[in-house]
Amino acid sequence: MGYGGAESQEAPEPRRTSPPHKPGSMAQSLPLGTGSSDQFIESLDRLSKKTGVLATIVLDRTSGAILNTSGSLSSIRSATASSQAAPVAVTDDASSAPKDQNGVEELAGMVWNYMNATKDLVQGLDAQDEVKLLRLRTKKYELVIVPDTKYLLVVVHETPSA
Repeated sequence: MGYGGAESQEAPEPRRTSPPHKPGSMAQSLPLGTGSSDQFIESLDRLSKKTGVLATIVLDRTSGAILNTSGSLSSIRSATASSQAAPVAVTDDASSAPKDQNGVEELAGMVWNYMNATKDLVQGLDAQDEVKLLRLRTKKYELVIVPDTKYLLVVVHETPSA
């Protein structure tokens, strides 16, 4: 029997607090098709080389799994925050530090949760509306989050001085 005594209603899906991440998931390529995937990766590469861009992350919209990353997040995480996290083995690149891998996974989880909370807020205001772009600016950094039907693109860059 469902909630409220109505058998046709299903129990709400439990809210996930962080996306599932599998070792080696960063090495996966985006499943966009052959030509599209190459163009997309090339565009991400160009974007990551822009002045001030520190990192780009592509997440699966449904699960929050990391599909692709570029750049480094080691400068973003404070010494206190990164020392509290447990080390994670890196499987995609021997030159990457486990600390940076863990930082990417931690940031991906925070962004995924932030996006889901924002989506819930927008749906609460108007069920017909949807999130198109999120910009989160701090004193040091700006995160630009672009949701798609299948992916979340996250660009982390330095906040330009005013």
